[in-house]
Amino acid sequence: MSGVSGAGRGAGDAPFRPRRARAVGLTVAAVLGLVFAGMAVGLALSPNSGWTATDTASAAVLALLLCGGLVRLVSVRAVPTADALVVRNVVFTRRVEWGAILAVRFGGDDPWLTLDTDDGENLAVMAVQKADGARAEAEALRLARLVAARAPRPPRD
Repeated sequence: MSGVSGAGRGAGDAPFRPRRARAVGLTVAAVLGLVFAGMAVGLALSPNSGWTATDTASAAVLALLLCGGLVRLVSVRAVPTADALVVRNVVFTRRVEWGAILAVRFGGDDPWLTLDTDDGENLAVMAVQKADGARAEAEALRLARLVAARAPRPPRD
């Protein structure tokens, strides 16, 4: 992804990332990995467990899949660039030109910020989550200001 590096950025251009979900998710992934490793090693060394090398390999693969899924889940972000906002959610990454963003919504029952775009879609920005409380509100305001500052304006009469 060109144009997404952090070089030459101001404080307003910092990437948007969740705080609480990230901390909890990474902690759970680390603990899960340690539990699976301990279980696999402990059972493999236990003489009467019936645990085989295949079981150990299966436990390792399952642990990697679960931890990888958690890491992907908490690696959501939105990165402002000069001409667009690059939104990485759990499955998809979408680049939205500043001028294509019609509204920034952060309220109601939605658990995260939503962008109304000119193609009629509502794009969830999972990087700004209500679980982050006042920080999330400040981040939503920062994104709304970026949209207002960077969206092309129609010429005035």
